[in-house]
Amino acid sequence: MSGSIMGKNFSIATWGESHGKGLGVVIDGCPAGIPLSEEDIQKDLDRRRPGQSPFSTPRKESDKIEILSGVFEGRTTGTPISLILYNTNQRPYDYSEISKIYRPGHADYTYDQKYGFRDYRGGGRSSGRETAARVAAGAVAKKILKELGVQITAYTLSIGDVEIDRSRFDHDEIYRNFLAMPDKEAAVRAEALLHKRKEAEDSAGGVVECLIEGLPSGVGEPVFEKLDAVLARAIVSIGAVKGFEVGSGFAASKMPGSYNNDEFRYDEEDRLHKLTNHAGGITGGISEGFPIVFRAAFKPTSSIHAKQKTVDKEGNNVEIQIEGRHDPIIVPRAVIVVEAMTAITLVDYLFQRILSRMDLIKKALT
Repeated sequence: MSGSIMGKNFSIATWGESHGKGLGVVIDGCPAGIPLSEEDIQKDLDRRRPGQSPFSTPRKESDKIEILSGVFEGRTTGTPISLILYNTNQRPYDYSEISKIYRPGHADYTYDQKYGFRDYRGGGRSSGRETAARVAAGAVAKKILKELGVQITAYTLSIGDVEIDRSRFDHDEIYRNFLAMPDKEAAVRAEALLHKRKEAEDSAGGVVECLIEGLPSGVGEPVFEKLDAVLARAIVSIGAVKGFEVGSGFAASKMPGSYNNDEFRYDEEDRLHKLTNHAGGITGGISEGFPIVFRAAFKPTSSIHAKQKTVDKEGNNVEIQIEGRHDPIIVPRAVIVVEAMTAITLVDYLFQRILSRMDLIKKALT
């Protein structure tokens, strides 16, 4: 299997399966001298960890991180960093009855078509559990970004048809409620919706919005590696993401150019400002130095208890009722995954930015 490696200047390679002995990530390209501990990484993993709310799988995984290499006396050494998470609560027998059945909404059929074989224990590499390794790598990337003054904040914008009211936006509320919504009233209405979906043995999707602040201008490569393009690739690589937009996104297609164009002005202190941010902080695939805003649409959780029509490997029409431990919604746990993939991408392209101009290379070497 190819496709488990991401990045050039700062790269990650994830490995492991949802019901195997463990999973992990190898990070290459992290500079030496970054303060890093297992506790730093654990904080982000705890935000993703299952079994913490009525709306996440009851599967209990401690997700205890271990640093195997690349850190000495509390600082990165500049050599590859290897991180591991042991699976402690796998129950592969939960999936034995579906070993020859293709679950609707899952990658069972496509994996079989590609490899002629699949790991039916929770989906193997296609399982959302793989994202734990991404979150661990993202925590390292965020340590680098913190040194550079770059801040990433992701949150739940909507669940089903319940969307936050931006006039009630409360940053601290993101970390207070189970749904990572920055609007307390919207979170209450979203909880009610999710309880109804659970009672109906169904699930819900939603949208995660991400804000990047402090990123300097000039990040991103023209043509095929535009910053918005590589962010889209990173975010859409998260299994349940089915849509991505930057700034005004699809709404821009309905606007006249006179409204969509972001006009510039200098203030009294000769600082450049934009009167609007429809571009979402990226123009021509390159960061402007203004806040970057993008959104990712997540589909409803595929594993639902309601009966569904499907087929088996022998060509029979069958019905399936999925048992086991599953989230009625994955969006709140995916918020930290969006932050992680964003951080990994930004570090990679910030390092590339240094190589784009001789004066920056000279500055880095002096």
